[in-house]
Amino acid sequence: MTRPLSLSYYTAPELSPLETVAVAAQAGCSHVGLRLLGGQPGGSETPLLLDRGLQTAMLEAMADAGIAALDANTARIVPETQVADYAPFLDAAARLGARHVMASVDDADPDRSADNVGRLCDLAAERGLTVDLEFVPWTALSGLRAAADLVRTCRHDALGIAVDTLHFHRSGSSADELARLPRRWFRYAQICDAPGSKTLPPRERLVYEATKERLLPGEGDIDLAAILRALPAGIPLALEIPQAALTASGLGAAERVSRAVAATRRLLTVAGTG
Repeated sequence: MTRPLSLSYYTAPELSPLETVAVAAQAGCSHVGLRLLGGQPGGSETPLLLDRGLQTAMLEAMADAGIAALDANTARIVPETQVADYAPFLDAAARLGARHVMASVDDADPDRSADNVGRLCDLAAERGLTVDLEFVPWTALSGLRAAADLVRTCRHDALGIAVDTLHFHRSGSSADELARLPRRWFRYAQICDAPGSKTLPPRERLVYEATKERLLPGEGDIDLAAILRALPAGIPLALEIPQAALTASGLGAAERVSRAVAATRRLLTVAGTG
């Protein structure tokens, strides 16, 4: 069975939602990620969240192309979060057929963040969605161990972890530790590559790298094969590979996504995890 691949927003952010579906299908992806929120509710909503007509067109385009929605992003839990404000985001994600909601946590109060994540899981589960934590090195939830601790604290069936291979690498997380965690926590992962580094780069560099300049699988120093082998076999992989310099040089989204799919397929073959 061919490993499902999904086209994430940051790989080709210049594309509209409908263009994303077309490019994903052309490149051989089976899924797309849904960019619904750019920050907190109440000002960062995207047209795909606000426009029901666009949602209907998106559903039709996905059906015509044989593409499904994998995840919706992003639910960011911060100190001022009011979880009820995420209801329209979750409603749109469910209507568009997403299976998962990506969430991040940047709140240093462990009790408040766990309570908010639990409330988000309740709302998501009511809509048939899971909540999958993305740990990010420059936030309060900075690594795999912290994410695992939060999942254990919340004890919610809807809660899991979405490994981003860049953040996994930059946070110093361990593939051995990953392999020891419950398989049910991991429903999909985000894949890219990056140069090695003996020390953690400054925050500004980390943010720039994550949002603007990642490498195709196999072009960097992340032990992607070890990460893939530690994850459950066959889970979907979301291509999260922004390449701002190539975009500025004129290389179109279709070609960039095609290269990303080909590189990922090569990696899966080499790693024996296809």
